[in-house]
Amino acid sequence: MLKTKKIITGLLKKADIQINGQREWDIQVHDERFYSSVFWGDSLALGESYMKKWWDCNKLDLFFEKIMEASINKRVNHHKWLLKLKSILFNLQSTLRSKEVIDKHYDLDYELFSTFLDPYNQYTCGYFKNTTDLDTAQIQKMDLICKKLQIKPGEKVLDIGCGWGGFAKYAAEHYGCHVTGITISEKQAEYARQFTKGLPVTILKQDYRELKGKFDKIVIAGMIEHVGYKNYRKLIKIVNNCLKEDGLFLLHTIGQNHTSTHGNPWVNKYIFPNGMTPSVKQITTAYESIFTLEDWHNFGLYYADTLMAWDEKFQKNWPKIAPEYSETFYRMWRYYLTSYAAAFKTHQLQLWQIVFSKGGDKKVYESVR
Repeated sequence: MLKTKKIITGLLKKADIQINGQREWDIQVHDERFYSSVFWGDSLALGESYMKKWWDCNKLDLFFEKIMEASINKRVNHHKWLLKLKSILFNLQSTLRSKEVIDKHYDLDYELFSTFLDPYNQYTCGYFKNTTDLDTAQIQKMDLICKKLQIKPGEKVLDIGCGWGGFAKYAAEHYGCHVTGITISEKQAEYARQFTKGLPVTILKQDYRELKGKFDKIVIAGMIEHVGYKNYRKLIKIVNNCLKEDGLFLLHTIGQNHTSTHGNPWVNKYIFPNGMTPSVKQITTAYESIFTLEDWHNFGLYYADTLMAWDEKFQKNWPKIAPEYSETFYRMWRYYLTSYAAAFKTHQLQLWQIVFSKGGDKKVYESVR
């Protein structure tokens, strides 16, 4: 115990974090088992020990920021190697396994998500240009997508992974298009149908591998992170088959700076089973010889703003749903939001909006920001 405590204390010191210190990012250790647990279990144990209330921190986002700036989180651990092995041996995002993240995360009671999302239920990065307001940032994000896709009245738009129907509602209301949204979540599909009622919107409970038809514009926002590297090329081919010759395709995705085949062990276990973040190399390999790249826009720092706005609202509205959930769940959710915020703030994760065409237009594609 003394040896592991000394090692963990030393590692944290390299990140300017003190055990039982007085600064906002210092941690307060309540249970001595914390040290041996984190020593042997690394990132997975760090999250689990927080959920068990073995340690606390006044500003979790600053703690994670310190950890990431000192690269403490990049230590190799056996949990990551197990995930890597599984991702190589199996297709973790097959049709059957893709439902696991729905059951674990997206089919949680909508009331939970309503405590921190905006009125359009946007569960992706907002566009905080010239604003600090979450609702405004999410409207700006949806409008940015519509403008980049050059959506015109009457056009057929496909939203792959439509969530609760927020983008479909906005695009139909403000751009006069018909939107077909697909999701594999029954709960999301039911909500989205009611949310877009009376608008030219069709919501289908459908896997992307079952897609047919032709569309003028296609958007994927916050869905490819659940597709898996073994399926990227297949997804791109399906999008290509569904996109008209003069159409545009926008991919809105979290991105990482290095190529890997698996996610974070703690996130994989508690938040997004079988999820993984694509790299530039994986995306370019997937679209090579299929699409023409028209624009690549990175605004990852806005995701830090988004996540911290979500965390603030979640804390404020927690009393409304607290009777339905445990304190362990509360700590898990805050750990998730603040750790991701730090990853974007330290540029370990990015947010990309990428526009593709089939290369047939004779005019230069003029992007918007």
